[in-house]
Amino acid sequence: MTATTDGSAARTAAAEPILELDGLDVVFTTETGEVPAVQGVSLQVRPGETLALVGESGSGKSTIALAAMGLLTGNARATGSAVIAGTQIVGASENGLAALRGKTASMVFQEPATALDPLTRIGKQIAEVIRNHREVSAKDAAAEAVDLLRRVGIPEPERRARAYPFQLSGGQRQRVVIAMAIANEPRLLIADEPTTALDVTVQAEILDLLRRLAAETGTGVLLVTHNMGVVADFADRVAVMHQGQIVETGAVEDVLLRPTHDYTRRLLAAVPRLSVAEPGAETGAHPVSEPVAARGPEAEPADASTESGGPVIELRDISVVFGRGKTAVHALDGVSFRVGQGQTLGLVGESGSGKSTAARVALGLVAPTSGTVSLFGTDLGRTRARARRALRAGIGVVLQDPVASLDARMTVGECVAEPLRIHRRDLTAKDRQARIADVLDQVRLPREVARRAPRELSGGQRQRVSLARALVLEPRLLVADEPTSALDVSVQEAVLAVITELQRELGFACLFVSHDLAVVQHFAQHVVVMRAGRIEEQGSTGTTLLHPETDYTRRLLAAVPVPDPVVQRGRRAERLAALAAGRTEAQA
Repeated sequence: MTATTDGSAARTAAAEPILELDGLDVVFTTETGEVPAVQGVSLQVRPGETLALVGESGSGKSTIALAAMGLLTGNARATGSAVIAGTQIVGASENGLAALRGKTASMVFQEPATALDPLTRIGKQIAEVIRNHREVSAKDAAAEAVDLLRRVGIPEPERRARAYPFQLSGGQRQRVVIAMAIANEPRLLIADEPTTALDVTVQAEILDLLRRLAAETGTGVLLVTHNMGVVADFADRVAVMHQGQIVETGAVEDVLLRPTHDYTRRLLAAVPRLSVAEPGAETGAHPVSEPVAARGPEAEPADASTESGGPVIELRDISVVFGRGKTAVHALDGVSFRVGQGQTLGLVGESGSGKSTAARVALGLVAPTSGTVSLFGTDLGRTRARARRALRAGIGVVLQDPVASLDARMTVGECVAEPLRIHRRDLTAKDRQARIADVLDQVRLPREVARRAPRELSGGQRQRVSLARALVLEPRLLVADEPTSALDVSVQEAVLAVITELQRELGFACLFVSHDLAVVQHFAQHVVVMRAGRIEEQGSTGTTLLHPETDYTRRLLAAVPVPDPVVQRGRRAERLAALAAGRTEAQA
């Protein structure tokens, strides 16, 4: 890919395009009229090449991916030309498209859980894709499915082939989707945000896998993403979209390092960058705290309670075990940390590390098997139900997916008012409306949004509505679980800026759960690194993420792609060399 030799790059440039769009327009018919989504887009993807399509939500990049596969919804009208391997997609019959999909061209969707049948075993789903396009026996297809699982790095592929999707992790499900996509050796692979919901180490593994497959088979890749680090790590060329049009295109180094369009420059300026500077450099919105001497699971918790009055939330020696006997799962083991008024603590780690479970313990949603939870100075384990409910009124929660967390049957105003109806029954309807207006002002949304439905808002607006609902009771603690992972970089920057401003104004503590280490470095003063239910290390963000003490934290940091293709190429080479050395040492 970006490490392609000059000779192979020349052969790629000379090859006929596997995907060619020419003057593509897409218009959606809505209740209020026709809405143009894509206007006059022309681009090419050649064999063995990766073209990254980037831009904010609503720019039209996913619409292009769907149009190229003939998967647009019924209210969409495509004109112009979209050709895959000589086949015209615009206006093609469904039968003709069915023969092409999964064989000549395949697609990897953002959310593998929705792309897989929850009631069908993994191996059977892959075998079905194989048999749809090739005359092979059920036995041979099943064997080939196991080989594909092995090829994409699924451990114990024979056993995993008999598993259902819910029995696999998010990264494993994404690998299964990739196995299905490459089952018939397609000439074109369209990947729509394939790593958005994955932690940094799994993301790096998925990109390594796609890079290897493209190199081995000469598959052309159209990558749709808003992650500029992924673009720098994976793409050969970049096309930047804005309001349905391509505003800039070129080699990855030219676009990311020497952008010519103002929109591209603004987009890149909003990208949070992982700092590798020496001590004394600025690391984000908050000042860097002094190093904390005691770290690790056996040490005293990082002191994030510098304000008077003690910690807002404190977990001490918390263990959580789900199930019993041989099937018991130790989700947390001896976890201790605290967060003080006006402070932000970042919880980071891979999927399954226990960070979300720790957040649920802090919320009182999961009862610890052992240890104590102190909320606002009160031991949650010793409080009665009514007192615990009163304590929870002091907590605001922002979740990863605002679409799922906001009731589609309610207006925005009703969603924001819900905590008031539960915890502040003394308020009149007029008082509630005034409070809703005030909190919408605080999160920088116009007051008239209260009359609209959540589906009528953009992703960034919906997340601000979630934030408004979390803050409507003026909480002392905000728990944010992956609140920006699905947002574009510019929207993410705006949402985090709002949270930072409100925290300075209102003084609430923040427990920030994320797998994005660059965001945590810019947003949190303290960080807790979790692994397999235990704290690997913790301390001030400036010290822990710049000078990690454990190999695990160093591996996490090495897996974070940076939006500079030259620097990222070197980081990737160092990471792969370290992995190879680790495997050699383990075998010895």
